[in-house]
Amino acid sequence: MFETLSYEADGRIARITLNRPERLNAIDGRMPGEIREAVRRADADENVHVIVLAGAGDAFCAGYDLKAYAESDHDWNQDMPWDPTLDYRMMRANTDDFMSLWRCHKPVICKVHGYAVAGGSDIALCCDLVVMAEDARIGYPPARVWGCPTTAMWVYRLGAERAKRMLLTGDLIDGREAERLGLVLEAVPAAELDRRVESLAARIAGVPKSQLMMQKLTVNQAYDNMGLNSTQTLATLFDGITRHSPEGQWFKDYAAAHGFQEAIRLRDSGEPIPGEKPWPDER
Repeated sequence: MFETLSYEADGRIARITLNRPERLNAIDGRMPGEIREAVRRADADENVHVIVLAGAGDAFCAGYDLKAYAESDHDWNQDMPWDPTLDYRMMRANTDDFMSLWRCHKPVICKVHGYAVAGGSDIALCCDLVVMAEDARIGYPPARVWGCPTTAMWVYRLGAERAKRMLLTGDLIDGREAERLGLVLEAVPAAELDRRVESLAARIAGVPKSQLMMQKLTVNQAYDNMGLNSTQTLATLFDGITRHSPEGQWFKDYAAAHGFQEAIRLRDSGEPIPGEKPWPDER
């Protein structure tokens, strides 16, 4: 039984649907492991050829449930001095759970509507193919303060310069721009999203499982040869550091005192971050 998602298999197509619509499918402590278990179930089903991942309600996934994490005590926000190995173990487990979408032997199509932001973009970009609604939004705003995308899929999908453009600003882009940059396979009008994903899934489902597995493994091996695992190790470690840096501590304290939305407003305003310390003079 799943608490944060639903799973069903319909002939050759398995469907995993994130199902916390009241929180825009925000990631809680259970969701990463449940994604991995649902993927395992689909991968083990001899009838299934392709997996479709989607979100219930108004969005695909609005990222980690940071309102809960930022406004309360959690192992993500340890007292100083902090234990980076504890933080790494927690976040690496989540990264590996998300990467089950990438590592499984069957193709995964992600259907994005509404938002796929922060950790939600991590989940989407771990899928093999991403189809977005033209008006949907994707990005990693915590790159500004309190986050580093642990899956590191931005650089592997966009290349160095465009990945830096996204992560040095934390901007959100719509489906049209995501398609233009090559971040996603395609963007379609919202009214056509379901039809397009179903058509693509049906087309892939007509290919033998062994052929699908070999093609996916071949492409993934190229990414492994480029150092995907080591990049994710570094990114996951950095993610913990961002939450315990001076500005990360400021963000946590400010969110606890003034609310998460106010901390987000100040983070994204362009105003100087009160917790930021100047670098020492290196002259």
